[in-house]
Amino acid sequence: MKKKVAIILVILLPLQILLNRILAANPLFVEQWYSNGIYPITSALLRRTLGFLPFSIGDFLYALLVIMIIRWIVLRIKQRFRNPKRWILNSIAVLSLIYFCFNLFWGYNYYRLPLHTALEIENDYTTEELVELTRDLIATSNELHVTITGDDSVKVEIPYSKSEILELSFAGYENIEDDFPELVYDVPSLKRSVYSIPLTYMGFNGYLNPLTNEGQVNTRIVPYKIPTTASHEIGHQLGFAKENEANFLACLTTMNHPDKYFNYSGYTFALSYCLSELYRRDPALAEELVEELNFGVKENYREVREFWESHKNPFEPMFMFVYDSFLIANNQPGGMRSYSYVVALLVNYHKSRGRL
Repeated sequence: MKKKVAIILVILLPLQILLNRILAANPLFVEQWYSNGIYPITSALLRRTLGFLPFSIGDFLYALLVIMIIRWIVLRIKQRFRNPKRWILNSIAVLSLIYFCFNLFWGYNYYRLPLHTALEIENDYTTEELVELTRDLIATSNELHVTITGDDSVKVEIPYSKSEILELSFAGYENIEDDFPELVYDVPSLKRSVYSIPLTYMGFNGYLNPLTNEGQVNTRIVPYKIPTTASHEIGHQLGFAKENEANFLACLTTMNHPDKYFNYSGYTFALSYCLSELYRRDPALAEELVEELNFGVKENYREVREFWESHKNPFEPMFMFVYDSFLIANNQPGGMRSYSYVVALLVNYHKSRGRL
């Protein structure tokens, strides 16, 4: 890299950080000019350009990045870290360039208005409202479970292939686009990640590549969890960067999906959030309500829990800590464990619509 170009990029890095601080204090500006202005154009262009490919360009780019980092380290060792001014300058310049692309193609969405504002609902709720919603979700989950299996003691098995599940995920967004025009998903780019095995051991269901706008789904996970994971990644593609907001959209779209298997996945996903929050507030009542669940529903929960326990490894906490720190640094104070806001969205959407 030419020295003048590198110096300019290095100077731009602190200016970019300052810009992010300014944007974080002006979410309405971000909402109007970026999330509903620039981003829909760039994201649709990326998905239209890359979505038709049967493989993930984003996965390829990550592999290339790892190779380049390894090569860079080897070269530094061979050269015994000579000329530090040059390679430090170039390294910061590359970091500045990547940071710019990340923000331009995706990252500014972290600073948009919170989702409850866009939905025109409240973000507070009482324990009584939480209990009411939890009971409703239990009743609906049990009903769906029996409708699908015909036996309250048998777990639900999704009959579709994993590729079919990904394709069916689009229908959930189509089903609610009349109520929420901002959730129109007309340029799909949802793919099975080639890194599903390492993602599993890292503890991740999927991810969005911010530079290609491809939604990557870990298809090694329990099939009944793929509908909500795929819908979560679509939520990210549509510009809802925060994990808790994407989780709410996963609940909303699968619960309103025309397919009963997606409905079951969505209702039990929403229920897991409500039960987790209720355990925090009233453990005894939470235990009491869990007993109302069909045995087969609890078997589906057990299946998911055992899957993740079987893939635990000593490095998983480190990966989770790094990602949690990343979320906190990007305007998500609660990090990954932001159950309460997901529940707030569920409770207040339920109140405003009279249903979920």
